[in-house]
Amino acid sequence: MTTNVKTNVTTALIADDEAPMREQLRARLATAWPELLIVGEAAHGLAAVEQAAALAPDIVFLDIRMPGLNGIEAARKLYQRCHIVFVTAYDQYALDAFEQGAIDYLLKPVTAARLATTCERLRLRLRQAPEDIGAQLTRLTAALQQAAPAAAPRLRWIQAQVGPSLRMISTRDVLFFRSDEKYTLVRTAQAELLIRKTLKELADELDPDEFWRIHRSTLVRADAIDSVSRDMRGRLMLKLRGCKEELEVSRNHTHLFQQM
Repeated sequence: MTTNVKTNVTTALIADDEAPMREQLRARLATAWPELLIVGEAAHGLAAVEQAAALAPDIVFLDIRMPGLNGIEAARKLYQRCHIVFVTAYDQYALDAFEQGAIDYLLKPVTAARLATTCERLRLRLRQAPEDIGAQLTRLTAALQQAAPAAAPRLRWIQAQVGPSLRMISTRDVLFFRSDEKYTLVRTAQAELLIRKTLKELADELDPDEFWRIHRSTLVRADAIDSVSRDMRGRLMLKLRGCKEELEVSRNHTHLFQQM
């Protein structure tokens, strides 16, 4: 692993395709580890690899879902050159992450306490000999492989841009998603927000037992459904708890409510 010999300061690079998330992690690291020097930021995996080659950071904090090279692919190129910590909204990539030599796997939004634990692990790892690190990773990967097979990755947090800030929304708080031209509307009991993910991407990433497609343009949280009725035109309409708006069920999805 590379260490900044001249200044004896531990250095790090942050890679995330969302600028507010990079800023948030930088700020929280400043509190958790004031001596850590952030030497660069990257908006995608290829930039992370290029900057790591140029700046030789001791640590790289990697998002997983990034354009170009994703975090797992970038880690394959960075392994044995720096210590890797994954920071992601997805909880099912742990085996891949540790196979690529990750020290830790943080789920967004990262709490101060959890980040403090990661920083302590990093400090300890920086003091260890390379052969000790390799043995630990081998044992950890073997334990994960023996565990029950992981389900497909399920999205747990939605990132929505609100002015200059990035808001994190738990999928548990979402009542429905509806496509809106180039964006998707996210409706909670308290707010309406627009995100850049398409409805198709969301349908692939969300748990199908939690979110049902009731229309080509609408995904609804199943346990938020309060009642189902027919309007004067014979259309099935859903009423959700915490939402005044009724949602139409298309003919292709009426099988979800066969008793109606």
